[in-house]
Formats: sequence, structure tokens, C-alpha cells
Amino acid sequence: MTQIHPSAIIDPAAQLDDSVSVGPYTVIGPHVQIASGTSVGPHCVIEGHTTIGRDNRIFQFNSLGAIPQDKKYSGEPCELRIGDRNTVREFCTFNIGSPGDCGVTQIGNDNWIMAYVHLAHDCQVGNHTIFANNSQLAGHVHVEDWVILGGFTVVHQFVRLGAHSMTAMCSLLFADLPPFVMCQGQPAAARSMNFEGLRRRGWSPARIGVVKSMHKALYRDDLTLEQARSRIAELAQEQPEAAEDVTMMLSFLEQTSPQRGIIR
Repeated sequence: MTQIHPSAIIDPAAQLDDSVSVGPYTVIGPHVQIASGTSVGPHCVIEGHTTIGRDNRIFQFNSLGAIPQDKKYSGEPCELRIGDRNTVREFCTFNIGSPGDCGVTQIGNDNWIMAYVHLAHDCQVGNHTIFANNSQLAGHVHVEDWVILGGFTVVHQFVRLGAHSMTAMCSLLFADLPPFVMCQGQPAAARSMNFEGLRRRGWSPARIGVVKSMHKALYRDDLTLEQARSRIAELAQEQPEAAEDVTMMLSFLEQTSPQRGIIR
């Protein structure tokens, strides 16, 4: 049977799998769905049109599914979707989406989200990310797979963070962070590539070598962004094993707006 503490308040319309556990004094609203194996700690509030997948561990004092911090919001049925096997530590705030974007704030699978993290409306977070304590995302931010945010990282609205990128503690991002890049500073500047992270994920020396070449084109050879993209495109022919990595980098750069640019 569902393991719900007697002091928890669960709306009768909420849909909780029988294996879900809910701690003391937690409040769950009528439009919430929680799948099997997920545990919700004490003193949480889960509201709005919120869907939570399987085997998540949500610690105490979280606010999930509250309305967006957007003055234009006027009660539209926007959503928060959380995937499977995520860990959400204490005092996090994840808001639903807004009608000014896709209307959905979304978090993928296998993410490790530490305390006091804020995900504003319409943020899109991929899989296998790590958000250290007090990471703060403004609205419409996109975070791709395997990104690591250092503690107290702050990301401006509409910024994108490419796969396998990483920020140092207290970084402030006003521009897009390309895949693989490590940044630090206020405002953030590129420092290196996340080579150690790639090694830990089993990448071959040849693939890592191509990432080094992309870093050189973007940051070491004094090229314009257009020239760097041309240089990076040539790497796929030189090292076919890394063709997907090159394609991912080029796709990211093509979607970067001239007004925002990339972290350089």
C-alpha cells in the first residue's frame, strides 16, 4: 500500500502509485502524478500540473510545481515534468512552465540536484547532470546531458549549456556555454575543456583529442566564430570516431544567437 504519513495532506484527485512514500506534513495537490518507487520527504509542497516519474528521491522542504515567477502568467495550466531516478535535495524550487514558451519545465533522468537549486519556468534539463548547492537557473535555460554546475552558479535567462560542459563555483553565465567547455568567473570565461569528465565516462584518447582540437579552434587560434566552425567541421573527416561529437558542437554553435554569443 502507499506509504503516506497520517499528517500528510494528499488531494483525493492526485495520482500516486501504491509504492510511493510521502513524509510528514507534505502537501500534494490535485493535478500531481507520481510513479512507482518515488519517495517524498517531509514538509514538501508539490502542486500544479506536476508529473514525477519512477524511483526519484525527493528530500524534505522542497517546493515543486508552483506558478512561475512571471508577471505575465495568469493561471494557464502549464506543467512541471520530472523523469526517473533523480535525487532532489533540500529546499529546491522548481516552477511550472509559462505560456510564453513551451509551457513545460522539464527535468530528465538520473540527475543529482543538491540543496537550494532554483529551476525557473520553461527550463529544460537533460540527463545525468549534477547541480551543486545554490545553482540558480533563470527562465528558459536549456541544460544538456552530463552538465555539471558548481555551487552558486547563476545562469541568465535563455542561456544554453552544452553537453559535458562544467562551471566552477560562483560562475555567472550571460552567454551560451558550448559542449565540453569548462568556465569560471563573473562573467564566466572559458578556461579549458572537461577532459577528466570525459575520461571518467570512458571516452577514448582519440575522441578526447578531437575535443582538444575543437577547444583550440574556439579559444586558442584567434579565429572568428565562423572560422572556428569551419575548422571544427574538418575534424569529422580526420577522425571519424568523433564525428558525432563534432556534429553536436556544430549544431550547438549554429543555434547560438549573435546577440548572446558563446562564452569566450
